[in-house]
Amino acid sequence: ILQSQRAEDFKDVTIEREDLALLQYTGGTTGKPKGAMLTHYNVMANVCQCYAMFGNAIEAGRREQIKILNPLPLYHIFSFTVCGLLGIYGGWEDVLVTNPRDIDGLVKTIEQHRPHVIPSVNTLFIGMLHHPKFASLDFSRLALSIGGGTAIIKAVSDQWQQVTGMIINEGYGMSETSPVISFNPPGISHFNGSVGLPLAMMDIKIIDENDSACAIGEPGEVGIKGPQVMRGYWQQDNTNTFTKDGYFKSGDIGVMNEEGFLTLVDRKKDMILVSGFNVYPNEVEAALTEHPKVLEVAVIGIADEHSGEVPKAFVVKKEASLSVEELQAFAGERLTGYKRPQSYEFIDELPKTAVGKILRKSLR
Repeated sequence: ILQSQRAEDFKDVTIEREDLALLQYTGGTTGKPKGAMLTHYNVMANVCQCYAMFGNAIEAGRREQIKILNPLPLYHIFSFTVCGLLGIYGGWEDVLVTNPRDIDGLVKTIEQHRPHVIPSVNTLFIGMLHHPKFASLDFSRLALSIGGGTAIIKAVSDQWQQVTGMIINEGYGMSETSPVISFNPPGISHFNGSVGLPLAMMDIKIIDENDSACAIGEPGEVGIKGPQVMRGYWQQDNTNTFTKDGYFKSGDIGVMNEEGFLTLVDRKKDMILVSGFNVYPNEVEAALTEHPKVLEVAVIGIADEHSGEVPKAFVVKKEASLSVEELQAFAGERLTGYKRPQSYEFIDELPKTAVGKILRKSLR
């Protein structure tokens, strides 16, 4: 091909900032995956937003080469932008872990490289913490632990802090937003259950069913406007994707407090309606995960002739002796009546995506 062409025949391609860079397919945890149309500007804006929020703080006062662990697949937007592109932008060394399910290999990699940044998801943080060698590693260089992908459970962050001396700084992102929307900035000393503050150059609005703004402290759908928000879904009807005033409708239920910190309640599609009351699976899962004999929990709604739906819990045991009666008593102390699971099923392993997000639709 090259021999049949002349150098002057080649034309440079002009790339404008609003040109389509990639189709980033959503995880499909609640429905069919869709291709988010991300522009060059979307992705680069988010890299710069992330660097402003926490990249500078990681580098501050350090003369050595910054290392970021990358235990997530690069085709996932969290890994692609935060571990891959942000690492390149900052001139950091990206330590790629090709098989994070090999916890032995992952722990050896951390021991060898002593990374400054460990981004991960809740299920992988649990896996590392339960490895017998993990607690003996040297975490003196660790500057930031980034939690994303799905909700970080407080019990997991507390245990992480005991072992590493650092909390897990939780953030919020989506394929549709390149991905980072908000983050708990470095310097926060305790796990607060929120997904932090909005990044620079953007706006978050909590909206009701009519797309009107909710009051501070009132739950509603998270609406997002900013330079990192996609153009729309590839070859889809985008009529209901954005509000009339241009906010992307995330499908996540959230609450914002007076300081601007955003707390996610759950996915709108995962909400369970018990006799007209909203039950959010994340809240039930977090309560049950505090039981010392529980490794992981996933909660879904199942049909019920009396109340429409009731919660059901799928539980992975940490100790074989765990019984349904123990869980019922434990839930009784921590959850209001209608939020308590009406049935429990013990399961060897929860179905998950490649990034470790629990597939509630498979459990249904």
